[in-house]
Amino acid sequence: MSFDNVLPPSYAKRVELNDEVHARPPEILFPPCRISQIALLPTADEARDAPWAALCALAQRFSVPPPAPGANHYSADLGPFRLKWERHGEFSRFMVVVAGAEPEPFSAAAIHALPAEWLKALPGQVIAAAHVTLLTSRDVPLAISEISRRYFRDHMLVGGPLVSGHAHAFTDFRIQDDGFSRFLIYDGGMSPYQAGRLTQRLLEMETYRIMALLALPVAQEVAPQIGAQERELAEISAALVEAQEADEPLLLQRLTRMAAEAESRESRHRFRFSAATAYYELVRNRIHELREMRMEGMQTFGEFTERRLAPAMNTCQAVAARQEMLSQRVARATQLLSTRVDITRERQNQALLASMERRARQQLRLQQAVEGFSVAAITYYVVGLVAYLAKGLVTSGVAFHEEIVTSIAIPIVALTVALGVRRFRRRTAEHD
Repeated sequence: MSFDNVLPPSYAKRVELNDEVHARPPEILFPPCRISQIALLPTADEARDAPWAALCALAQRFSVPPPAPGANHYSADLGPFRLKWERHGEFSRFMVVVAGAEPEPFSAAAIHALPAEWLKALPGQVIAAAHVTLLTSRDVPLAISEISRRYFRDHMLVGGPLVSGHAHAFTDFRIQDDGFSRFLIYDGGMSPYQAGRLTQRLLEMETYRIMALLALPVAQEVAPQIGAQERELAEISAALVEAQEADEPLLLQRLTRMAAEAESRESRHRFRFSAATAYYELVRNRIHELREMRMEGMQTFGEFTERRLAPAMNTCQAVAARQEMLSQRVARATQLLSTRVDITRERQNQALLASMERRARQQLRLQQAVEGFSVAAITYYVVGLVAYLAKGLVTSGVAFHEEIVTSIAIPIVALTVALGVRRFRRRTAEHD
């Protein structure tokens, strides 16, 4: 699609962003019908396009157009059934719709319309699976206890009037022997679009509920580790009060190890906890969109979620908050101990500098003493040379006393050498 003939150049992903609001539309459902859905989590070694490749094989088998390369959703009528596929960030979802209903709901699930070998070979692991039977009835034809006994193995049901009374939906949120949970919907006057939206909301609520709970095992695993580190941090903090200089390196090593462990754990699980919060919010939104009405003696979807799912989500949020707070506390304790270590190091450096200064002064005094000895030694050797010179002159016939010449030479040589050494030292200091 090009608008360049009348408009400035379009942003590269403008059409894609605009069409996002039309992605994953609900199916148009005409009761009675049967729906089955499975949500699959990819394994670590599976390619992202593996579900797309499986869809292409199925489309070829039924001679229908395959999904476009890179597509995130696909819907097609394959004859005996209608198939819908959606790819989400963490999972992919397949929905099968078969028209008509059996005399007994759930006696022939829609999922059996798929080729068994193709279904078995689908990539990924099942994270959620549900059967839905959509029937036409303005009133629930059976008592709730009879519905529970016939279709839900006498379990406690959740649900009631939805869409402001235009439908009734019931489930027990349990996985049956075939690996699927069940939803029974009585259509009391919905349009096909409303029926499709209601079914999609119920199935999304089921899928997002399980996806949100993926964080619960992580929270249960992490909580004891956080508790152990919190106790260790309390011990270290108490030890810091009376710690000596010799204890500081060991305490700092323990804190550094704790900080590394806490940061590693938080980085591994941050996404899971954040995703759980997002999925939980999606569940609550889907329930709000159901427009529930109370039914005497039965929990609504909203009440069940708040009583059963909310505590698990609160646990995950509390563990995530404890994990973040632990990292902050370890960082503060590490900073405090590092400050103490820095002060200790500065005190040691000051002591070292004072010791070096004392040594420098001692070296200077020693150097001055050595300079005195050097003046005496040089004077001795030079005067000796003068004495030899005087003896030679006396021997050659010059008339003077060599002892007098030597005596006169001593102070002159000594003064000259001393002035020379002093001048050399001064020039060296000025150069430095």
